[in-house]
Amino acid sequence: MALDRWIALIILGIALAYGYAAYFTMDDLLPPFMQRNPVWPSTFPKVLSVLAIITALIILLGIEKPSGDQKEPDIDYRKLGQYKIGQAGLLLGLMVLYALMLRPAGFLISTVGFLAIGAMILGERKVHILLPVAALATGIVWYLVEGVLGIFLRPLPFFLG
Repeated sequence: MALDRWIALIILGIALAYGYAAYFTMDDLLPPFMQRNPVWPSTFPKVLSVLAIITALIILLGIEKPSGDQKEPDIDYRKLGQYKIGQAGLLLGLMVLYALMLRPAGFLISTVGFLAIGAMILGERKVHILLPVAALATGIVWYLVEGVLGIFLRPLPFFLG
């Protein structure tokens, strides 16, 4: 079986477990006044699990590929050394570091750092363009979340305010 089908099988298992949790365990904890709402907190997880199951089944059954298409697979597990595994590992590590630094460093500093360092890992070398773009994007997202949605995000490190 090809690598994409193995991955689809793993995603199918995860989506089935997620769907079970969304359909059978999340709704029991709702207070009575929320049980009359048309949209529950479990609505999006239910839709997401169904879409993930359908997508995984389409890949697993090979429906997305034309029947006469029997070429070499896109990812060859025997040539993993030729792929940029180091960049992917660094980005995953940077994501973990971003999640850990979000509270102590604040949203603005940690997000600008994540975007700038992530872009440098991916190959961007124009720091004079990279930093203003990362700062502008971070500022816009912070304003939308804080000002428009009304969700508090600590903008600066805890010792500054």
